[in-house]
Amino acid sequence: MEALKVLPIKPEPAITGFANFESERVLSALPEELKRFYVKIELPLLKRLPYLLRERELLYALLIKEEKNLCLIDLFPDKPQRVLGCAIDLGSTTIAFYIYDFISQQVVKEFSIENPQISIGQDILTRLHFAKKEENLKFIQEITLSAINEVLEREGGEEIYFVSLCGNTAMTHFLLGLPVNYLIVEPYVAVVKWIPLLKACELGLKINPKGRVFVFPLAGTYFGGDLIAGLYEVELKNKEGFSFYLDVGTNAEVVLGGRDFLLACAGAAGPALEGGIFECGMQAKAGAIEKFIFHPEKKRFEYQTIDGVKPVGFCGSAVIQLIAELFLRGFLTPEGKFERNRAKDFLFEKEEEIAFLLVSGEETQHGAPIYIKESEIKSFLRSKGAMYSILSLLCEKVGISFKEVEKFYVAGTFGNHIDIKSAVILGMLPEEALFRANPLGNAAGKGALKFLRKADYEEVKKIIDEITYIELNVEPRFMELLTGALIIPHVNMDLFPQVRKLLEEHICFKL
Repeated sequence: MEALKVLPIKPEPAITGFANFESERVLSALPEELKRFYVKIELPLLKRLPYLLRERELLYALLIKEEKNLCLIDLFPDKPQRVLGCAIDLGSTTIAFYIYDFISQQVVKEFSIENPQISIGQDILTRLHFAKKEENLKFIQEITLSAINEVLEREGGEEIYFVSLCGNTAMTHFLLGLPVNYLIVEPYVAVVKWIPLLKACELGLKINPKGRVFVFPLAGTYFGGDLIAGLYEVELKNKEGFSFYLDVGTNAEVVLGGRDFLLACAGAAGPALEGGIFECGMQAKAGAIEKFIFHPEKKRFEYQTIDGVKPVGFCGSAVIQLIAELFLRGFLTPEGKFERNRAKDFLFEKEEEIAFLLVSGEETQHGAPIYIKESEIKSFLRSKGAMYSILSLLCEKVGISFKEVEKFYVAGTFGNHIDIKSAVILGMLPEEALFRANPLGNAAGKGALKFLRKADYEEVKKIIDEITYIELNVEPRFMELLTGALIIPHVNMDLFPQVRKLLEEHICFKL
């Protein structure tokens, strides 16, 4: 059945001369299809049963699906107009909310807020080190819960009976107040894998006190509940053939799977692809450049900003497309160096490094120029090379080629705005992804919402039990693959015949 169900019941009256129990009168009135489940009634409702049963003949029962049974958590004398649930994707930068009405079976609102943990540090590692002290961990938990509770109270409060929440391993530890001390030192041990279904009061969420909270489980230090929620959403294990699932945010998490297996890798490609390593990089908000286009006639880059205001910097969605544009226009060599003659009108020295001017200070909000440095592009190439090498390594482990991969599901920040063509030009994704990529947007949030509707505990357990993790640090083959992938698009151009053809049309230096 669904995660939460509201249904009318008409209990039989108590009869003199029989062993009568108020609870049995209620349970006997449930539909036949639910009688195969063990249904429990908790003490607070038992205390109210005698009065509720004598108030009305027709009542409305609210049942929640738990891991092994059903729980009757409330009875209404009148049909409720709204019974809400909330799916939450607790990201390191933003927290996404999906408010769901179980009566209308519709998402009534979806939005996101900034994660207040950013005040402690932009990157997760800073927050983890901060949280090593017990009082600091408590502080992070409090500000996180406070931000979530502010939304929950505003959007429904006690009308919310079920919350489904996912987050990476660090976010899950912060939310639950779990010690992180051994998460950041070898052998990097998380506290818990499967988190039992919680009561709202246990976690301190300000929803109906009788409500339940499901926190997606962890599959490892680098594979948190957000990845599991995404895999649950795309149902990789239920698909024929082979498919990739790529979740690129703070880290790059890649899963190759099919009906019989899930093989996973994680790398530190995320920060570069989110714009985090660039001096002029910023979060995707008002004033962030999300697209660059070079106009040869004007000899300048045109740009598009979020909300159409003056630029402040560029966000992750612009990075891949920008570097591909620089390369196609001949401003950038395959090694990631600026072509000094062709790019001479745009180059200047910044802190003893060579930088490429993208937007002059006269056009920006802060009066300072927006640029990209050669060293930053080098860092990006390491990240894009890591991504391609992870994909290659997983294929080798299974004994297949990219041609045999049917789908590339791209999730996370990367999947929200990725330009697949640019990613292929740079050699971040194989050419096969051009026609087989499926950008998912926030797959983790969608997975949390799906669980809110279905509460398929066994399916989620299957996912975490069947993931096999490959540790890149002990894989010498990964370093071999990475060496060839540090060039745009790759040392072996035979792997990118379509890109080679495209380059012949755009740039003048020979590959």
